Amino acid sequence: WKAADKLRGSMDAAQYKEFVLGLIFLKYISDAFDERREQLAKELADDGISEDRLTEFLEDQDEYTGHNVFWVPETARWSWIAANAKSKGVGLLLDEAMDVIMRANPSLTAVLPKIFNRDNVDQKRLAELVDLISDARFGGGSDDKPAQDVLGEVYEYFLGNFARAEGKRGGEFYTPSSVVRLIVEILEPYEGRVYDPACGSGGMFVQAGKFIEAHRGRGHKSDIAVYGQELNLAIHGIDGDLSTRWGDTFDQDRHPDLKADFVMANPPFNIKDWARNENDPRWKYGVPPKANANYAWLQHILSKLGERGTGGVVLANGSMSSQSSGEGEIRRAMVEADQVACMVALPSQLFRTTQIPACLWFLAKDKGPQGPKRLADRRGEILFIDARGMGEMTDRTERDLTAADLGKIADTYHAWRGTQSAHEEGVEYADELGFCLSADLATVREHGYVLTPGRYVGAIDVEEEDAEAVAERIAKLTGELYELFD
Repeated sequence: WKAADKLRGSMDAAQYKEFVLGLIFLKYISDAFDERREQLAKELADDGISEDRLTEFLEDQDEYTGHNVFWVPETARWSWIAANAKSKGVGLLLDEAMDVIMRANPSLTAVLPKIFNRDNVDQKRLAELVDLISDARFGGGSDDKPAQDVLGEVYEYFLGNFARAEGKRGGEFYTPSSVVRLIVEILEPYEGRVYDPACGSGGMFVQAGKFIEAHRGRGHKSDIAVYGQELNLAIHGIDGDLSTRWGDTFDQDRHPDLKADFVMANPPFNIKDWARNENDPRWKYGVPPKANANYAWLQHILSKLGERGTGGVVLANGSMSSQSSGEGEIRRAMVEADQVACMVALPSQLFRTTQIPACLWFLAKDKGPQGPKRLADRRGEILFIDARGMGEMTDRTERDLTAADLGKIADTYHAWRGTQSAHEEGVEYADELGFCLSADLATVREHGYVLTPGRYVGAIDVEEEDAEAVAERIAKLTGELYELFD
């Protein structure tokens, strides 16, 4: 990252991101291709295929695509680009490579950047960047990790760093991985249709894939069908229906008939300018206000859930209590229709790029036992979890939820809902002062349909320090402050 960052020069982070991630992806698919080619050559040699027929088999496209490896034409292979970069011009070769790869692999159509052969691109620096990335190997490492897994980690790491470098704009859709993991651990998307209407870099889908792998093994990733509108899923080896082209979720719903088993989303907070149509059939609980799209996202997600579907959504805290422009009425209607299962108040400073405090909404179409699933009957109840005191600071400005935090929140939800994982571990749900409470609708009505967990879970009594101790601390801190001024 440091080496690549030095080469940024006159470009801003947003433009540079496309260069670096585009090159990393190209290097990865080339390495994965070479990895499969070596494996294939060994298989053919073991089968006694003669040298003169070997090339014919090695250039059989089906031998690659059939193993989830992208077909890379010769002029797009990294070794060819590196060998010809100086004589033919690196920018031209890269644009042509992106072009032939997209033509050879329909799932990558219009996805890869063709931005390398332009007047405003310093070709010398670009060549240095190519040399730098040449040293990175995605396949054949000592720890036997598949190239795809290595790429996934590299990609997420770079996305995180770019989110920091770009400030608000870059991090707008970048959800902290601990928050994504929490949503996935609670929803447990083992199989079925998974939808993310604001999927940005595809983090929700990636974590869903990792979750399935951890609990069911690598071969079960295909048990979920992915729906969304985003570009980078190919990187993580997840096939998805991302529609024929990108479109605004409100203006052009690309999956109008979708009924998903799981919806996971981190839509941009408090959008003030969105494609609003008062007659949209999605506004079942009330027309969202023009100045804020939060309740448009919630209702869009509810409209996409199947009969027993569940959804997890990250939103700004204001969504739990706002009364302006009819939002309170929409929230009341959603609660009375028993569509809200759980509310989680998150700690501050989880998001790199905004200080707006956030919460999680968990929506459910059916809170009943669901027949053979034998879930706890939670109709007419909402679980409130106050996790504001959780997490650890990873640096001066950023907090992260620990594995123990994630475990406690997810276990509490599963115990409350009576899911299979709770049965297996013999966990029983109980309210915990200051942390969680299961409230009936009558209690929520008493609170005017405000869904802020702190209102319900109560507070743990803290022994007050005596006045003398407080005065002492103030004096000590004042001294420290003046020392720092000096």
